[in-house]
Amino acid sequence: MSKLKTTYMGIEIKSPIVIGASNLSASIKHLKHLEEAGAGAIVYKSLFEEQIQLENFFEEEAMAAFNDRNAEMINIYPEMRDAGPGAFLVELKKAKEALDIPLIASLNCVNKETWIEYAKEIEKTGVDGLELNFYATPREFGVPGHEVLEEQLQITQAVKEAIKIPVAVKLSPYYTNTLRFAHLMDGTGVDTLVLFNKLFQPDIDIDSESMSFHFNDSGKGDYRLSLRFMGLLHSKVKANLVANTGILDSEDVIKMLLAGADAVQIVSTLYQNGLDYLKVILEEIENWMDEKSYTSIDDFKGKLAKVNSKDPYAYKRAQYVDILMKKVQLYEPRIIV
Repeated sequence: MSKLKTTYMGIEIKSPIVIGASNLSASIKHLKHLEEAGAGAIVYKSLFEEQIQLENFFEEEAMAAFNDRNAEMINIYPEMRDAGPGAFLVELKKAKEALDIPLIASLNCVNKETWIEYAKEIEKTGVDGLELNFYATPREFGVPGHEVLEEQLQITQAVKEAIKIPVAVKLSPYYTNTLRFAHLMDGTGVDTLVLFNKLFQPDIDIDSESMSFHFNDSGKGDYRLSLRFMGLLHSKVKANLVANTGILDSEDVIKMLLAGADAVQIVSTLYQNGLDYLKVILEEIENWMDEKSYTSIDDFKGKLAKVNSKDPYAYKRAQYVDILMKKVQLYEPRIIV
């Protein structure tokens, strides 16, 4: 597997496939299985500050349920200090000790102070790096877009200064100018840019007329937005580039590498096809490289990135216009009479 070596967060890894943050990492048995199957690195399930806040709220509600039941006692239980991420950190440390490949922590917080505090605690577990999972969605009409961007840049810079391990930033595709923001993030000295975060979206159950919440697996073709930005950013930033979302098989991985990605993250395909499907993907990548006479990923990485493309309209809107102007009707609508 030596021909599959690449760099992720400045760390040499044995294959370009990184297991993205998910509940798969909740089991050390799964982690070891993925390591043996050929994963280059694994991102541990995310630590969400909001989850800790919610757990604390429910605990306080439960403990306060019987308060004021006795005339001589206002509170039955003594005041308890917020437990914080202690339990998570213990499990994270166990996972790190069980693996030989790099283990990366993932963090999402609400407050700037908490980002820094939790980042420092995570570093103490011995993990190889930290991925900042910027999961921000607009909730207020009055917040200017530039304030959101500036806050994320400041948090990244503060975390980089607070810890010594490599830092990755996982971005969404919903910035006004994603290329510009990626460039600004690169200027903070971040080690890796992960594109893109698949944001949770709510749904509606029309039978019960209520909100419904579920996770949607990635589907075939969902990788294309990430592929476009891999091609545009390759060689334009110092950070490693990692593609995420909709990467389901070896063909998708190869496309991302050709576009300029250093590595990819996968999750959905492992849920759909099982953990051992990772072996299939890696074997097929090696077979394709042999057919093309490539001895390393560097031989073809970025070959089809914009900077290396002979097509002046590659990755531009002209591609879409060209499709519209074709006389061939790509999809024939079905009409039932």
